[in-house]
Amino acid sequence: MTTNAFTILQRFAPPAPPNRLADSVLLIIDAQREYLDGHLALPGIGPALAAGASLLARARAAGTPVVHVLHRGAGPLFNPETPAYQPLDEMQPLPGESVVNKTLADAFAGTELQAVLEATGRQNLIVIGFMTHNCVSSTVRAATGRGFRCTVVAPACATRPLPDGQGGVMAAELLHEASLIGLSDTQAVIVRDVAAIPD
Repeated sequence: MTTNAFTILQRFAPPAPPNRLADSVLLIIDAQREYLDGHLALPGIGPALAAGASLLARARAAGTPVVHVLHRGAGPLFNPETPAYQPLDEMQPLPGESVVNKTLADAFAGTELQAVLEATGRQNLIVIGFMTHNCVSSTVRAATGRGFRCTVVAPACATRPLPDGQGGVMAAELLHEASLIGLSDTQAVIVRDVAAIPD
């Protein structure tokens, strides 16, 4: 059976290679302990952290601006009074790296993220973090709407299983992939290997 599947970016836009570290900002979404050993522990957090840490080390070595987004909760999740709010060890901000606190899935909503990114003078974003279907997707869509060009690094993102609304469960891996495929249509370039991000 033949399908006519394509993304709008592939069919109707100029070729879009992944963003380069040399002219991008590395945007790290919600790399916090809540996703490691909190209420929302993610099944794919280990490999995603390893991939993200590798890319973060490359970005720092290249002088790429790094922006850390942290979710600040008001209840049991991401409570700033608990360890769950704290950045993961592999993603601890260094002096000089920007930290933006948010309270919604979209990291631009009610925050200074737009101004922080504009201050770098760069329009290209390389995005990693958690969760793929929620804060990563919401932030990438908002960034694209603001004129930023996004590359999402698939192995450095992860999510969790969710009820499918029909009595079953959508596996984390499937939801992760579906979210990335949705973004690939009009919102972002998706790369499947950290090494695919050029210096």
